[in-house]
Amino acid sequence: MIKDVELKELKLISDERGVLMEILRADDDIFKGFGQCYISVCNKGAVKGWHYHKEQIDNFVCMSGKALVVLYDFRENSPTSKEVTTFILEEPSNGSKPILLQIPPMIVHGFTAIDCEKTIILNVTNKPYKYESPDEYRLPWNGQEIPYKWPDIVKTGG
Repeated sequence: MIKDVELKELKLISDERGVLMEILRADDDIFKGFGQCYISVCNKGAVKGWHYHKEQIDNFVCMSGKALVVLYDFRENSPTSKEVTTFILEEPSNGSKPILLQIPPMIVHGFTAIDCEKTIILNVTNKPYKYESPDEYRLPWNGQEIPYKWPDIVKTGG
């Protein structure tokens, strides 16, 4: 696994009414601060990526559907430099084991919906988005910079 990427197994509390899932707490070892919280929806056949941040930490949790999340270590001095790691994130249900995937700065990442019409990712960041000077850097989703080929289901991206 890529250095500094962290996983947190999420606890589901189920009863006859449904499910409660704690995602991130200020007293978690994995907590690195709060910037903002948002959702990103990705439709079947599309990929959201590639992009990375120089300062921001992302915390991804799949809220609906199933997502293939791909990470690439863009850091030159990392022991896992140029390594690719993939994760499957799934929506919370009585049978699943949902996880929080923490993506540190300088890790290029992208995701796509698999085995579903769309996937919804909740992202809790450690820094708010700066509209005047975004900490977001993009690479072409189908370029040669990242040694990964998206599944054939992917037809578009960005």
